Amino acid sequence: MTTTFDQVGLLARRSVLRTWRNPAATIFPLIFPMLLLAVNSGGLRAETHLPGFPTKSFVAFALAVPFIQGALFATMNAGTDLARDIESGFMNRLSLTPLRGAALLTGQLGGVIALGVVQACFYITVGTIAGVRFASGAAGIAVLLVFAAFVSLAFGSLGAFVALRTGSTESVQSLFPVFFVFLFISSMNIPRNLISTTWFRDAATANPVSYLLECVRSLIITGWNGEALGLGFGILAIIAVLGLALASLTLPKRLGR
Repeated sequence: MTTTFDQVGLLARRSVLRTWRNPAATIFPLIFPMLLLAVNSGGLRAETHLPGFPTKSFVAFALAVPFIQGALFATMNAGTDLARDIESGFMNRLSLTPLRGAALLTGQLGGVIALGVVQACFYITVGTIAGVRFASGAAGIAVLLVFAAFVSLAFGSLGAFVALRTGSTESVQSLFPVFFVFLFISSMNIPRNLISTTWFRDAATANPVSYLLECVRSLIITGWNGEALGLGFGILAIIAVLGLALASLTLPKRLGR
């Protein structure tokens, strides 16, 4: 019998290879956020003239958005791959082996986390080429990579839970427009303190996605903002614990079917 570490390594390797062999799962998460960044930067550049806008470069302000969009793709990739394993019967075959549930869940998320880090490196490179200067320096870029891995784990665990709960790729994919709504009803395109419409400002304030965006922006624009970093990583920790707990509780039931 292999150890849990060996099982995690084997399943993570399979998850990574399957992710890289699927062009739709690798290219689209890289290109689509950059296209949206280019469109928004061109159309909303005038916002930088508003009193109190935190930077003169809208590209620097909007660069946080791709990191959160990457979380949405992490949800889809993790959930879709796991649901496909259920639909194909691969999960049933695994249930006949001495595989540990924790190893299965951890290994499945390996490819998602790897893709999240690659996405972050790509976004940072594009931002640097576009003239963005990271106020937090090299250490801040390292924290951004940690954030990208953490956000992929957190949202990927939610996708895994939905896949284990429903066993359907269609159910997982239906989450994308729901999460996208949360992204748009946030401080995605303008700081919360500059939103003049009261209901929208209140919705953005109550929306946890706003604090994830502000966490990334603090590293790009401000430098080191302890409150923004604490809120961002704290929210991610809550999402990760909730998603992993729900997925862990659902996994035995799925393996027992």
